[in-house]
Amino acid sequence: MDSSLTRDLYRDIIDFAHTTPSWVQHLAELWTEAGLLLFGVLFVVAWWRSRTGGTRALALAVLAPLATAVGYVVSESLKSVVDEERPCRTVADAAASLVPCPPTGDWSFPSNHSAIAGAAAIALALAWPRIALLTVPMALLMAFSRVFVGVHYPHDVLTGLVVGALGAAVFVPVLVRPAGSLLGTMRMSRVPLVVWFTGPGSVRRAAREPRAYEPRA
Repeated sequence: MDSSLTRDLYRDIIDFAHTTPSWVQHLAELWTEAGLLLFGVLFVVAWWRSRTGGTRALALAVLAPLATAVGYVVSESLKSVVDEERPCRTVADAAASLVPCPPTGDWSFPSNHSAIAGAAAIALALAWPRIALLTVPMALLMAFSRVFVGVHYPHDVLTGLVVGALGAAVFVPVLVRPAGSLLGTMRMSRVPLVVWFTGPGSVRRAAREPRAYEPRA
């Protein structure tokens, strides 16, 4: 996987990283992990806003974190098969990584962070289309940050993004209908925890609203 082209590109990026101000380097180190937390916050926001909508909207929001988990599992499975060493260990003539190099056995290809970011970006965009303007740049920036801090090759993060995005693009449409049916049934429940999770929605609101008076013929 680590061809001369991707090695050269890795060197160029890590060399560039060392020329940036220290605050940029620290921001990149922070973003490589904090981005995951921000995606988690967006999952919660997407779910919360979907509670007042239809069952399809709720299903898309609920499936978003599950699709992201699928992207991670696929990426981790590929990682255990390929067994590619980290560039911070194998590219001897490159500048030092900005963060500690992961230990041997924590393989490089593909990037799990990028797979999670790619899956989250697409899954959230399916649930909340307008937020794609935020989630897609977030995913790209997270993927780039993994090369910037020196722990992945460029092809690691590109593959991770594709694996995660494709996983979400397949997983969510396949399950949205059965998930919507299940959530529609749950919305008719009187169990407080279920009511809180699914929200009022259009189904429960319609059931609560008084019917208009209909004069007899």
